[in-house]
Order: sequence, then structure tokens, then C-alpha cells
Amino acid sequence: QVQLVESGGGLVRAGGSLRLSCEASGRTSSYSLRAWFRQPPGKEREFVATIRMGDGGSAYADSVKGRFTISKDNAKNMLYLQMNDLTPEDTAVYYCAAGPKSLSMVVFSTRGYTYWGQGTQVTVSS
Repeated sequence: QVQLVESGGGLVRAGGSLRLSCEASGRTSSYSLRAWFRQPPGKEREFVATIRMGDGGSAYADSVKGRFTISKDNAKNMLYLQMNDLTPEDTAVYYCAAGPKSLSMVVFSTRGYTYWGQGTQVTVSS
């Protein structure tokens, strides 16, 4: 079992920044792939960014590339998402996820992840 707890969401104006955090606990060593997904109002959950806790290899959705940065702190078992230049289109519930290490395209899908946090709301006003 892995427990994930997100924090850092809130209300911000367009152009602003937020930093999300995700604390992991439990049998985290077996689930070394971490990611952020988001679910905008009335839409399906979508991939944002992923990172391997081992070598730090990361990837981003095109919609956030250059604005968002995923990072980690292995010693603290923490995952972060720095979000800059936010737009109203970034409004969503953001979820932290953990899954087994994989080199396939499944890492860009919810199917690649076993454990999920409860989500944190990010609202960007225009």
C-alpha cells in the first residue's frame, strides 16, 4: 500500500504561480514512478507530468511544457509540481499518482498508476 497526500492548491490570478506538494508513505520503493494528473470541471482526468524517482527522468504534457516543472525529494519521499504562468485553462483538481517503473507509453495514462491521492483544487481566475 502507498498513501499519497497532496497540498498547495488554491485560488490564483492568471499569470500567477503555485507549487503543489505530494507526500508519499508506505511501500513506496515498489512504485518508483510518480506523476501529476488533473481533472478539469466536466472533463476526464488528464496527464500533466511524470518523473522516475530513481534517475529523475521526466516528461510533460504539451499543454504545460515550459510552464510547469515536476521535481522530487527522495529523502523526504516528496513530489512537487511548480506551476508558473497559470491560465484559467489550468483550473482543475490536481492528483498525485504512484505506479510501478515502466518505459512504455502507459506512463502517460491513468492505467500506468496504482495509487492516487485525494486531489487538490487549483482555480485560476482571469
